[in-house]
Amino acid sequence: MDHNLIGVLSMVVPMIGIIMGVGFGMLSLYLRYQRKRDMFQLYHIERMTAIEKGIELPPLPPEFFRDSRFPELAPVRHRRAGLVLLFLGIAVSVALWGTGVTAYWWGLVPAAIGLALLLSSVLEARELEKQPRRQGRQPADP
Repeated sequence: MDHNLIGVLSMVVPMIGIIMGVGFGMLSLYLRYQRKRDMFQLYHIERMTAIEKGIELPPLPPEFFRDSRFPELAPVRHRRAGLVLLFLGIAVSVALWGTGVTAYWWGLVPAAIGLALLLSSVLEARELEKQPRRQGRQPADP
């Protein structure tokens, strides 16, 4: 009897973990969607009321449309991910080469992705420097 119970539990526990993990992810997406929908509905009602009364409202700030999960700029995220992948790929290649595995070249795949992210970070940072700042300051002349 105990042997059957252990076998059943060894299959049920991972299934519950997977179902709960996917369920929490779906719940998070749904709650984020509801929050955004409610914010846009309130904004729409405010706009329509102001139009009916003849009041001009200022446009929404760009932060209203930005994803709150990523407060930092894309170049910062890409630089961090690029460095992690670059060094991970180098470490995997060195580890496989050190053990004598002839397929150590596969470690260069994450390293190449890391290099691409670093390049993207540099290019995006240059583009951001060219754009005027929000406080009304103009970028420095090159």
